[in-house]
Amino acid sequence: MSLAKTAGGGRTPGERGPWLRSGLSYALLGPAFVAAIAYVDPGNFATNVQAGAAFGPLLLWVLLSANVVAMLLQYLSAKLGVATGMSLPQLCRVRYRTPVVWGLWAQAEAIVVMTDLAEVVGGAIALQLLFGLPLWLGGLVVGAASLAVMPMRGRGQRRFEVLMAGCLACLLGLFLRQVLGTGSPVATAAGGLLPRLSGAESLVLAGGIVGATVMPHVIYLHSALTSDRYSLSLAPGSLETGGGPPGDRDRPLRRRLLRHVRADVLIAMGLAGAVNVALLVSAATLFHPGAPEAAQSLGAAHDAYGRLVGPGAALVFALALLVSGLAGTSVGMYAGEVVMGGFLGRRIPLILRRVLTMAPALAILASGASPTAALVISQVVLSFGIPFALFPLIALTRDPAVMGRWVNRPATTYGGWAVSLVVVGLNAALLVSLLGG
Repeated sequence: MSLAKTAGGGRTPGERGPWLRSGLSYALLGPAFVAAIAYVDPGNFATNVQAGAAFGPLLLWVLLSANVVAMLLQYLSAKLGVATGMSLPQLCRVRYRTPVVWGLWAQAEAIVVMTDLAEVVGGAIALQLLFGLPLWLGGLVVGAASLAVMPMRGRGQRRFEVLMAGCLACLLGLFLRQVLGTGSPVATAAGGLLPRLSGAESLVLAGGIVGATVMPHVIYLHSALTSDRYSLSLAPGSLETGGGPPGDRDRPLRRRLLRHVRADVLIAMGLAGAVNVALLVSAATLFHPGAPEAAQSLGAAHDAYGRLVGPGAALVFALALLVSGLAGTSVGMYAGEVVMGGFLGRRIPLILRRVLTMAPALAILASGASPTAALVISQVVLSFGIPFALFPLIALTRDPAVMGRWVNRPATTYGGWAVSLVVVGLNAALLVSLLGG
């Protein structure tokens, strides 16, 4: 239910609606849970396993720092939607010139395609590990399954959010099981809390961890989720017509909504971070230094789990990878709709979008190319898209003409710019290393 409908139902601005009375349940199962799925996708699997197998717990501090960054950026994205009633792509269309908007749209569509490549490839690997399916057939199954999920969103955003929250809870449970079965994870994790690196390779991998964490497509998506779910009817002359910032008549309600957004982001991103920590720590405990081959591919990691812990651990890893790929590609499709609808004000049929975004992944899987290499390539392309999402996000949320009284505090803006520069710098290091290698 959108707040536009709520506002028209006879309540005065700031009065609690039925769903606000159950605010805790909405904070626990809200838009941030959809965004959080992108933080536990197959790209995260690859980087976290490689980090744990190659360096033990050394890069755990990087992972934890990246999760804090994710919380900040997702909060800013969600706040943008609540404060303006518009998504980040929509605001770019209103505020920027047409050539800039088309350029932002083109790179965002490339990001969506590369994101889908990672999710479909990861899900296909999981189906091959579980059932022996050929990779190309597994990719088709993953694509068809994600297409079947999308009508659920049409029957209500809430159902889609609950499904994604269930997927995140499933992943957390599976990897907590992995950690508890790997000996002394607490002692292992403690060794990774001190910020330090070990040569150029660890720096590059640190950039990969951050790059796999800051996912541009969910920065676009999260603002759309909150604007759709929490938006109020905007007064004439508001941003919907290209005018000024949101008015003050709904200030009490917006303030409460932002409190819910903060709780939503903290809980969802915290759980996503716990999944990633569990994955890295279990890999560090089991594979470093006795099974370095686990860093080479997800299939090798699966085999190492089975050899060192048992078939049950290998099964858990494959199931978690499958859930990650299926949930992630559904979120990616949703983000694709938001990107085109926001930047261009247009839509294409869902089946056509599914075919277009899946085509590169299926071509790679059918060609016999290394699926792990495909995951790496997708992360490289994603790194190019990070500044195109972060810089407009920070610029818009610091602008009083856009945000009104909900504009960022100076410390938040400075922190956002600093985070953006660090993320871009680390990903530049990753790109230089990969292209130079």
